[in-house]
Amino acid sequence: MKKAWVAAAGGAIVMALMAGCTSGAQNPSGSAGATGVQAIIQQAQGMSNADLYKKAIAESKGKTMYGIGNTSRGATAAKAFIAALQAIDPTYNGKIEWSQPKNNSIFQTLDADIASSTHTYSMTLIQDGNQIQSKEINTGNLLAYIPKDFADAQGVTMPAGGAPLPLLTVTKVFMYNNLNGTGFGNMWDYVAEGVSPMFMGVNSEPVGKNFLYMLTQDKYASMVKDAFDKLPADQQATFQKTVDAVAGDVATLGLSGDNAKYALAWISRFVQQYKVMTDDGPICNELVTNSAAGQCALIVYSKLRAVEESANASAKNITIAAYQDNFAGVGGFGYSIYSMVPKTSPLPWTGLAFIAYMATEKAGFEAWGKDVGTYSPNPAINQDHSKDGEAKGMPANNDPGLAWWTAADKGRLVIEDPVYCSKTSVKMSDWIDKLNAGK
Repeated sequence: MKKAWVAAAGGAIVMALMAGCTSGAQNPSGSAGATGVQAIIQQAQGMSNADLYKKAIAESKGKTMYGIGNTSRGATAAKAFIAALQAIDPTYNGKIEWSQPKNNSIFQTLDADIASSTHTYSMTLIQDGNQIQSKEINTGNLLAYIPKDFADAQGVTMPAGGAPLPLLTVTKVFMYNNLNGTGFGNMWDYVAEGVSPMFMGVNSEPVGKNFLYMLTQDKYASMVKDAFDKLPADQQATFQKTVDAVAGDVATLGLSGDNAKYALAWISRFVQQYKVMTDDGPICNELVTNSAAGQCALIVYSKLRAVEESANASAKNITIAAYQDNFAGVGGFGYSIYSMVPKTSPLPWTGLAFIAYMATEKAGFEAWGKDVGTYSPNPAINQDHSKDGEAKGMPANNDPGLAWWTAADKGRLVIEDPVYCSKTSVKMSDWIDKLNAGK
């Protein structure tokens, strides 16, 4: 059963990430001479949840643990965790204070706390694999932890490189307003003349830039090329001009593979054509309106949960591009929010127990798992959303799950690889910024 899980989509993501994040000063399992928080992590990785929870209760009774993350739902999960500890020990009176820095300032906040003489944050849920790899893993500032109950159930072990556990994968998917009959059956339709997909600025939310980096990886570049090959001849001729224009940039950007130029061509057109929006929420609110007929977007899938149905707006107006028969190309991208521990964590046992709770218990993941488009690498705690939209006639809300999205012949989700992004961004970031100038 463990081997079967590793071969499944969720397991493949975990194993790929663990295998990839292997450079820098990290916390390999069993490393000699480990001290402080690193030594506690090594001890914790041999302990069950039950024993971890006892350690957390003893450590933080009467105290406040501070957590920080890119997801506000950490606060909701924290309330459930405190309740779980109180169920074990009714006298437990610890607290968790959760903060969510804006404008991608979480890295500066964490690094400043780690460098200070006093330390605040005990754990983090952090996104942007590129910066995590270069600023936190390679420096040893943030340490990885794989809960024993998670590892035992999934058949994984702490890798030598100390790669972080992706607590959840969030999907951003291509979708469009279907009211005027306009269709987007090929990923190249999103970069056709006159089309402006709504998207958050690539420098305001760096995971979007990571998506563009990942398109150049051989696996995903081949999907872009395959979609190109399925276009009518006249459309191929139009896009071929862009392919030829960027072909010389492949070597300059340190890329390889016969299909990299097709990925660069798609990226070039997308970056120059997309309509910059401040956040995915406003994008979704606009896209579902009757007046947005024929418009398209690449946004967080779970935003559809908050659509307020009215005569002028409805999730019924939305089609998920990848759900169409014979859709060609990439259906969206997935980025992870990683659970990590600062090397200066003042309450490490409590931070580790909180991570274990979210990674192994359904109640711990409920804050994210209740919605479409957000998945744990632990299939036992994921919820089935495949029929969420049926009762109200909203097929866009019928999420078939992570295994479908990551299948090569289905959703074809691009998955962020921190190491690849970190390596590729060195040259590609400026190239994208030049295309994006003025936005």
